[in-house]
Amino acid sequence: MIGCLIGEVFALEAPTVLLNVNGVGYEIDTPLSTFCQLQKGQKVTLWTHLVVREDAQQLYGFNDAQEKTIFRTLLKVNGVGPKMALGILSTLSVELLIHTIEHDDINTLIKVPGVGKKTAERLMIELRDRFKALAQSTSSSNASPTTAQIQFMANSPVAEAEAALQSLGYKPTEAQKAVAAVKADYTESADIIRAALKSMMK
Repeated sequence: MIGCLIGEVFALEAPTVLLNVNGVGYEIDTPLSTFCQLQKGQKVTLWTHLVVREDAQQLYGFNDAQEKTIFRTLLKVNGVGPKMALGILSTLSVELLIHTIEHDDINTLIKVPGVGKKTAERLMIELRDRFKALAQSTSSSNASPTTAQIQFMANSPVAEAEAALQSLGYKPTEAQKAVAAVKADYTESADIIRAALKSMMK
């Protein structure tokens, strides 16, 4: 099992990061919470989870060990695969996800693409006990969300933002509408993505 990779960001194409580790390029899918903190040329450590299937081997990467733990916990829920788990972590921060589960906030969960009412109810039931310990450690943390400005490879920040939202499972028309509503206020892809996601969660 590959537990983590330490290397230099060689390329970015949401939600995939190409990480150069001693001359070997690893393609790693990430939640947007991680992707939006990366920039080309940056040296990083990504905590990874390897999924092995008959037709493919896929690496998933995260900025910190807690997010990786949450991802693995989500995968244990019946009906939740890697794509949905990434979508949940891209739409909701770890803190908000824990808060949502603690307060039985199904309305927030069903706003995540691909998560219907039945899946949201199942997540509530199966994650409540598992998140209690995490909630305590998170509430005592003084960490705040990053406000770093991110540079992307794409020539068009709008196109990059739309592609990122579509990778989460949003329909092209939904992604275009959300981006169009906020693009005038931002110039960076990361800011457009965050603002579009926030508007779609209202």
